[in-house]
Amino acid sequence: MCQTGNNGPLKAFTTRALTKVYGEGAAQVHALRGVDVEIPAGELVVLLGPSGSGKSTLLNILGGLDRASEGDVMFQEQNLSTMTDAQLTRYRRDHVGFVFQFYNLMPSLTAYENIELVTEIAASPMNPADALELVGLGKRGDSFPTQLSGGEQQRVAIARAVAKQPNVLFCDEPTGALDSTTGRAVLQVLKNVNEALGATVLIVTHAAATAAMADRVIHFADGRIREVRVNRSKRDPRDIEW
Repeated sequence: MCQTGNNGPLKAFTTRALTKVYGEGAAQVHALRGVDVEIPAGELVVLLGPSGSGKSTLLNILGGLDRASEGDVMFQEQNLSTMTDAQLTRYRRDHVGFVFQFYNLMPSLTAYENIELVTEIAASPMNPADALELVGLGKRGDSFPTQLSGGEQQRVAIARAVAKQPNVLFCDEPTGALDSTTGRAVLQVLKNVNEALGATVLIVTHAAATAAMADRVIHFADGRIREVRVNRSKRDPRDIEW
């Protein structure tokens, strides 16, 4: 749900003339070509498009993992484009959670301990047990990753990301390695996180059906935003046709 202030909807991100170029000369790849977009705070947003369309590049720049070649990226009132590396590190630590296609859990640690690693460096963390409850795994805290299904491991990864109570949760193809039933369950967890914590959730995917659950859908093609669509009637993730 969009958050509002005295001057209307609060913005999580605003980009202006954002470009990203990899390589030089004839080998140059233009990943982003002048992207202008506003993302309201508190929304669940799907970035949709084929591989190579620029959606993951934008996600990495918004998340402070990469820098734009040109243009500005505003997070609330802070310009990420002018931050030093140390400032970007603090931004990621204090404000951002990441969920990737592959779970990146420490195999020698239990689910609880994987989450605990993050809470030790967070400014205002959630109890790891509460994070596990939020994703429906309250009774699996003592389980090691090899004792969990793929969907359960992804839910632990989500719990790890949200345990530091980030303002923004970035999800890059979070259901890409999952079957349809498990994928819907993971999307339901992301919806619950969005509603329970009020975090802005950005989901990068090439699966068009996922768009039905979003507040806002941003369509990418060839490094540009082709369309921004607001969903007036969202579908429950459990009802999405895979």
